[in-house]
Amino acid sequence: MSDTLAQRIDALYDDPVGGGEEGRRAVAELLAELDAGRVRAAENEGGRWVARPWVKRGILLGFRVGTLTELPMAGPLRFLDKDTFPLKTLSAASGVRIVPGGTAVRRGVYLAPGVIIMPPAYVNVGAYVDAGTMIDSHALVGSCAQVGRRVHVSAGAQIGGVIEPVGALPVVLEDDVLVGGSSGIYEGAIVRAGAIIGAGVILTASTPVYDVVRGQIYRRSENAPLEIPPGAVVVPGARALREGRGAEWGLSLQTPVIVKYRDAGTDASAALESSLR
Repeated sequence: MSDTLAQRIDALYDDPVGGGEEGRRAVAELLAELDAGRVRAAENEGGRWVARPWVKRGILLGFRVGTLTELPMAGPLRFLDKDTFPLKTLSAASGVRIVPGGTAVRRGVYLAPGVIIMPPAYVNVGAYVDAGTMIDSHALVGSCAQVGRRVHVSAGAQIGGVIEPVGALPVVLEDDVLVGGSSGIYEGAIVRAGAIIGAGVILTASTPVYDVVRGQIYRRSENAPLEIPPGAVVVPGARALREGRGAEWGLSLQTPVIVKYRDAGTDASAALESSLR
């Protein structure tokens, strides 16, 4: 089905008006597949993450063919958004626990049983969140982000999303990753399994990450995203400016630093989070 749906969406995406009602039907089918986890915006192929551009085209098509409508009222607030992206309907049978307090999950998001979302939090269309993951208060999981099993996205963390360009890889957090509070992971960065991103760390496409354990520097290249190795422990660091007024004034730039790799001690610390699940 996904191959046929992909072909339809690609054809409708190239239509200047998005195919009208046919476009709306195709978007509804895509959102149902994303909801169920049968279709993903990116997938792991033999250890390499690959984007599915047609999925992103379908999401963009939904915004094009949607009309502004009034969404269900929450207290004194009224929400106005594209009618192609209503809020996801969940029940006790879904196995997902969402604590009251201003959380929203858009339709077209896959939430596996056992996911916990603390208020307030927001999960955007196209995201995939696997079993046992916690999304803590004031956290964002952006469009098409791929989040693995038993991940903890701590309070105030921002997991960026990537819809455009459609061929670009979204942010990926593999299994057992811990993302510290008030950190940010953006622009298609991949955090491999078991890594710990310390509080306040910012990862972007232009961020060099210094591995003082292995003596390497990790950067995004033209053909590959920024990747944090499995089990790495990343903390905020500083890199001294060596030229011009910056050096004269003794300034430095913030940069992430890998200071160790997970061992029994760090695993025990991370295990404390499991009591909240």
